[in-house]
Order: sequence, then C-alpha cells, then structure tokens
Amino acid sequence: MSFIDEVYEKLRRHPKRIVFPDGDDPRVVVAAQEFYNLQIGVPVLLGKKDAIEKVAEEQKVSLDHVMVIDPEHADDLPAFCLRLERLERYRKMGISDARSVMVKRNYFAAMMLQYGLADGLVGGISSNSGSMLRPLIQLVKPLPHAQMVSSCSIVEVDNPAFGDGGVLFFADCAVVPAPSSQQLAVIALEAGLLARQVFGKKPRVAMLSFSTKGSAKNPATEKVADATELARNLAGKLGAEIAFDGEMQADTALCPELAAIKMGPSLVAGKANVLVFPDLDSGNIAIKLLQYLGGARVYGQIITGLSHPAADLSRGAKVDEIVKVAAIVGLQAIEYRKLYPAAAE
Repeated sequence: MSFIDEVYEKLRRHPKRIVFPDGDDPRVVVAAQEFYNLQIGVPVLLGKKDAIEKVAEEQKVSLDHVMVIDPEHADDLPAFCLRLERLERYRKMGISDARSVMVKRNYFAAMMLQYGLADGLVGGISSNSGSMLRPLIQLVKPLPHAQMVSSCSIVEVDNPAFGDGGVLFFADCAVVPAPSSQQLAVIALEAGLLARQVFGKKPRVAMLSFSTKGSAKNPATEKVADATELARNLAGKLGAEIAFDGEMQADTALCPELAAIKMGPSLVAGKANVLVFPDLDSGNIAIKLLQYLGGARVYGQIITGLSHPAADLSRGAKVDEIVKVAAIVGLQAIEYRKLYPAAAE
C-alpha cells in the first residue's frame, strides 16, 4: 500500500471537513468531487454559488455532496466581523472595514478554521503565498509551543531506500527566507512533529549544510550546528522523541556508506527521513528540482506552527495534488485533536 493510500484509509475512519478558499477554480471543483468520492470527508468551496455551479457544469462534476458558501452572503459573516473587530489591530476599525476584510475568501476560510467550522484548509491555488499566509497568521492561534509559522513538504520518491519507504519531509521550502539559528531550530522541530503526526514513525531530522561536522567553518555552518543543539533542547522540553543531527551534507544524510565515513555513529546520518534546509533558497530550489527532474511526488506546502492544519499549494497545482494534500491536512486534523485538545475546542 502506498503512503497516500494509507492516508486515505486512516481518514475514511474519521472523515473531515476541508475548506477551499479558491472554490471557483476548475481544478478545485473537480478535486472536491474526487475528495468526496474517496469517502474521506466533506469539501467546502468558497465563492459565488452561480460561478461555482457554472464551473461544475463545464467540468461535468456534481456538487450534490459539496458545500458551497459565498462569504458575502454567509450567515456567519456578522459573527466573523465582530470577532475580527475584537482583535487588537482591528479595534479601531468600523464594521464596514471589518466586513470588507471578512468577505475576502482567504480571511473567511481562516476564520472558519479557527472557530471549528472547518477541520482543515487548503488554499493558494489562485493567490500568492503572502495572500494565503497572512490571514492564517492573523486569525488562527499558534500552537502552544510554537514561536513562528513555517512550512514542510512531504516528498515521495520511487527508491524505497530513502526516508521511510521513499517518503521524506522537507522544511522549510516556502515561508521563512533566511532563518536564524533559533528559527531554524523551530522549523526542524515542527517538521519532526509533522512527520510523527502523519507517518507515525520516529523522525530522524538531518540539519543540512554544505559542511559535515565542521569540515568547513563559517557563520553559515555554525548557524546550522547551533540550530541542531537548540532543536534538541526544544524537543526535550516537549518530551518529543525526535532525533536531530547536523550539520551535514545531503549525501551524508541519505547514504549509509558515506555517513559511516563522514559522520561515524549517528541516529540520523544515512537514514534521515526529515531534511531541514539552511534557508529558503536551498529548500525551494531542491524541492523543485527533485519534482521536475527527478519525478518525485510532492505534497504541500503544509503550514506548521498553527493550532489548526492548513496547506498552501502552488498556483500550478494539479487536481491529484489538491486531493492528496487535502487528505494529508484531514489526517493532521485527527492528530491535532489528540495532541492539542484545548486548541480544538
């Protein structure tokens, strides 16, 4: 059974409601029907009902089991406006200003997520990352231990020798451009926690660099080495069983033979299932090359650090990717309720 089939199987036992802000995009409409047909949850599409119905007719899909909400005419809009006004940054705004914000679909979806009207959110198909992330950061509470929001992608390759049966987690490839050592430690911790939630196996987190254990010394390599120790400390405070090691080169993280030569004994080197990149340039470039030149299947970006699960997809995402990422977000929602019951209330 493939990784994603396991996700589907788990989610069928606990189906979830996933809200899609880009509800009038043809890919999203088709994905919504597929999401329901897989019996893994109920899709919620945001947008003007007549526009979404027209797209569904053009795509020859049914909306019988798909919820459609137009934020401008939603029953929850007045309550959402009041909640928005209570936030510190909006307290000096009038109701008309609050309404102008809340009718924006990314904001409406984030408010649905925060107040339990949706179990997860999948967006970004029709907007840039800033437009997608800003409402999430402003409206959705952070996790109790989180200091920041970052992202993680799940990567599936054909060679089962890498990661766990060919599945690895890459962070951060979308959010934090030039993380400090403290930020890099948080990114590593959140990626490890995501790996545990989704895959259920002990995370083995490699902190990547162009250097392995001091083979080169400069501020960049020292940042990664410092982040490794900070990540261990953060995981220890949470009682999270996650192995961290670094700094190390990518081949050292993945190849047991090279790891034995360059690193010696390690819980991570040669068998890493989570790869943490030193900056956004390296992470984003690596994942795009792996996807387009290496044929890897990439799921995400999954947003980490929030009390409710969400994902920010590429504007080039295809139907199959939308469905699979929505399923992963749904699976996260199951785990979030177990791990953070107070946040789920």
